[in-house]
Amino acid sequence: MRQLLILAAALAAFLLFAGCSQGDANQKDAKGEGKGKGEAPAIAVTAIEVAPRAVPIVFESVGRAEGSREVQVRARVTGILERQMYNEGDPVKAGAPLFRIERAPFEIELAQARGVLAQEVSRNALAKQELGRLKGLADRRAISQKEADQAELNLSYTAVDAPIGGITGRAMQSIGSLVAPNNDSAVLTTLTRADPLWVRFALSEAEFARLRTNEKNQVEVRLETADGAAYPQAGRINFSGSTVDQATGTVQMRAEVPNPKLQLLPGQYLKVRVVAGTQQAIVVPQTAVAQNQAGRFVWVAAEGKAAQRQIRAGDWLGGDWVVLEGLKPGDTVILDNLARLRPGAPVQIKKG
Repeated sequence: MRQLLILAAALAAFLLFAGCSQGDANQKDAKGEGKGKGEAPAIAVTAIEVAPRAVPIVFESVGRAEGSREVQVRARVTGILERQMYNEGDPVKAGAPLFRIERAPFEIELAQARGVLAQEVSRNALAKQELGRLKGLADRRAISQKEADQAELNLSYTAVDAPIGGITGRAMQSIGSLVAPNNDSAVLTTLTRADPLWVRFALSEAEFARLRTNEKNQVEVRLETADGAAYPQAGRINFSGSTVDQATGTVQMRAEVPNPKLQLLPGQYLKVRVVAGTQQAIVVPQTAVAQNQAGRFVWVAAEGKAAQRQIRAGDWLGGDWVVLEGLKPGDTVILDNLARLRPGAPVQIKKG
């Protein structure tokens, strides 16, 4: 029994000593000897101090190309279409032969009209001595002259030539068809002038208002094809609408673009970028911009801590993003290690 009491006393003394040791350790941590156990180390990041700079004012739209002139080539007399003298889709110059309508009926008609005219001229010469009949013969001669002139004009219409230079369309009538100027067979083909080319597009009412504040010679139009390739030549605006479309809230615009190599085709859809001078704005690398449910944001460093800053982004400018709202001059924007950042996380900055 005595031995059991001694063993119990020894065990109690041991437990008391262990508790005191643990308490001392906790007390040391509380006094700071264990400092840093719950605090993350600072994250090394690269950052830049932003400042405004001149950036282009750009409005983007989608446009459709069309010929600067588009005409229908029509038959002007009734006859058999005898020849087609061009390849569909080829460029032609103004005056180039396109079609020929059978000449023989018109040559006969002209010969007959000239014969009647000659007869009336002879009769008029013989009747000069008879003053009473002279006036009537002169009137008949005028009618004959008009008929002869019309017959000669009709004969000239059998040669159908290009009224303008441009790209030829498909032939609408087959060789051997009877064509006439007063029905659907009158349209023989189309011609489209593709240099310069016109591009129709629309701008919002707000964009149009900003555009009007710029001088016309400061505005240029840049195009981008469907595959993302930039068209090398700049265009100019040659028409702007005078009303706002009530359904879309946009204003119709038209640009004229040089197209000497015919790289652009009428009917083609193009991305239109209207560059209207410059403005002062803050620009940050695209890699510094992230997105959450509230929209786009960047990480900024303030007093050694990371913080999210919501922004309103504008257009891309090369590898950068124009920031319209959310940043002010002097803000420090973090560029890397974004995945490790949390609001309030300590950061160690090296200037980029």
